[in-house]
Amino acid sequence: MTQSANFPAPARDICGTMLVHRRLLNDSMTYRAQRARIENRALQYETGRRSAVRNEVLTIPVVVHVVHNPAHPEQNVGDAQVHSQIDVLNRDFRAANADVSQVPEVWRPLVADARIEFALATRDPLGNPTEGITRIETDRDGFDTSDTVKAAETGGADPWPSDQFLNLWVCQLQGGLLGYAQFPGGPPQTDGVVILHTAFGTTGCAASPFDGGRTATHEIGHWLDLLHIWGDDDGACSNDDRVGDTPNQASSNTGKPAFPHVTCDNGPNGDMFMNYMDYVDDEAMFMFTRGQSERMDACLEGARASFVVAHQVGTAKAPAAAPAAEAPSEAAAPAAPSVPPQAPAAAPAPAAPAAAPAAAATGGNGHAAHDSEVERLLREVLSEVQDALGIVTGDGR
Repeated sequence: MTQSANFPAPARDICGTMLVHRRLLNDSMTYRAQRARIENRALQYETGRRSAVRNEVLTIPVVVHVVHNPAHPEQNVGDAQVHSQIDVLNRDFRAANADVSQVPEVWRPLVADARIEFALATRDPLGNPTEGITRIETDRDGFDTSDTVKAAETGGADPWPSDQFLNLWVCQLQGGLLGYAQFPGGPPQTDGVVILHTAFGTTGCAASPFDGGRTATHEIGHWLDLLHIWGDDDGACSNDDRVGDTPNQASSNTGKPAFPHVTCDNGPNGDMFMNYMDYVDDEAMFMFTRGQSERMDACLEGARASFVVAHQVGTAKAPAAAPAAEAPSEAAAPAAPSVPPQAPAAAPAPAAPAAAPAAAATGGNGHAAHDSEVERLLREVLSEVQDALGIVTGDGR
């Protein structure tokens, strides 16, 4: 097991996402308003008043910022460890993980393929070829949930535009933290996910019991608007994760629980502790549910719609997916807001990237996107931008 002398490898899962969420709620009226809108959209999807536009696999471009102190060479995780993490994400979000077979029979019909994949970016914000990994030396001993790892001036690495890339920071975290994410609706300059280097991927310095790559699966679940499965109500059974097909449970589970584990009168099947949004060991979590996938759809077609628009436009332009006679022309495509390629977005709402990532252009199931779907998603993005600007200027709807 690889560990820092100052910060021993954690023995149990500790996620800092709710600390960040509560801090933003306290500090930012804009964030409060954005979160209310995002929750309202999620409710509309859950109750059937809105439905997902997307019916194919979405590939999200990823940049991994490895922030390492040269005094601790193990923090500079290798490319193989980075690639092992991407492989885990692509299995987990597609329900293609071998251990999904361990889901109790009563819940197997709920197992969801979220139709989301991840690929290291092949172009940087300026359009230059990249392997999707940056390596930044730091003189800091470690980081916490204050987001200092997300800026060069505070010893970390600046993000790439967060409406075009999922930013992952890998570093030494203090206080037993395995990772944390920022929910959608927060400041773009700190949007992304932070993972402890020993809880990242499945090789290199990844350390048991968090060497299965599931910390990133859990945190990216937050980034896509999933809550902890127990509702973070300190065992009161009064709150849940706002997903209909996950049983309410009292608190987080740890280690490798035995099925069933009954709390909150949720018998006979008890807690769905094998869900990625619980706190169990990596080898004891295997599934997202259909309801969680639906909530992720609401997020991807709302606050994070820029990724879906880029994908839809990319597949519409792909020659292999759309015959030339039927492919929409650029001149006919609806206008979309653009973002300067290098600067982080100025407003909290997403903007449509000027060009789709290469992986997206050939990703999915090869079906051409319909013009109407692209237009609808663009309208969703424009609505998000208008609402966000209204909130910032005090002219919100």
